[in-house]
Amino acid sequence: MKPLSNVKNSWSPDFAYVIGLMATDGNLSPDGRHLHFTSKDLELAALFKRILGLSNKIGRKSRGDGGDKKYFVVQFGDINFYRFLLSIGLMPNKSKILGSLKIPDKYFKDFLRGCIDGDGNIHCFKHPESQFPQLRVRIASASNQFLIWLKAGNAKILKLAGGWIEKGKGVNILCYGSKDSLRLLKNIYKDKASPYLRRKFLKAEPFMRA
Repeated sequence: MKPLSNVKNSWSPDFAYVIGLMATDGNLSPDGRHLHFTSKDLELAALFKRILGLSNKIGRKSRGDGGDKKYFVVQFGDINFYRFLLSIGLMPNKSKILGSLKIPDKYFKDFLRGCIDGDGNIHCFKHPESQFPQLRVRIASASNQFLIWLKAGNAKILKLAGGWIEKGKGVNILCYGSKDSLRLLKNIYKDKASPYLRRKFLKAEPFMRA
């Protein structure tokens, strides 16, 4: 008989990062056992596998019926990990109903980095009047309650003073202005040995160096 779990359910910076990935791009099957992680980035799918110690192959799939298989997916079964995720506030069909999660303060910045690598965006644009580059960090979610909780955690733990939530078509976006965005980035990338998606780090790096 196969063991109930291969994943070590123990908090660490890497583990918290994976929880951030699961909160954004992960899915719990209603069967109480199987989990999926889907990403456009092969690097992120491989990182997810490595941290959890999975031997499963990375598959490909399209969004909806037909079309190009642009997405990379990791599918695996792990009853204890599934139950652990339920215990901290994740659930099947979470997209629109996800709320607060039980993340230790010590690992919140690692969790946040996982959320940004999953459904976040590091954006630079020129101010229409001054033409100076402006930095924005944004995190998208179909659940407004999740973003409200995330904003409160950022204020408490990272001491971010601002932030606002924009409502879009089918999705809400937590946004931060330049000052808060820079503080956020310097926090989540403070430990250079921690896992991150390289293409997003490369967008952040010039601002952190300035």
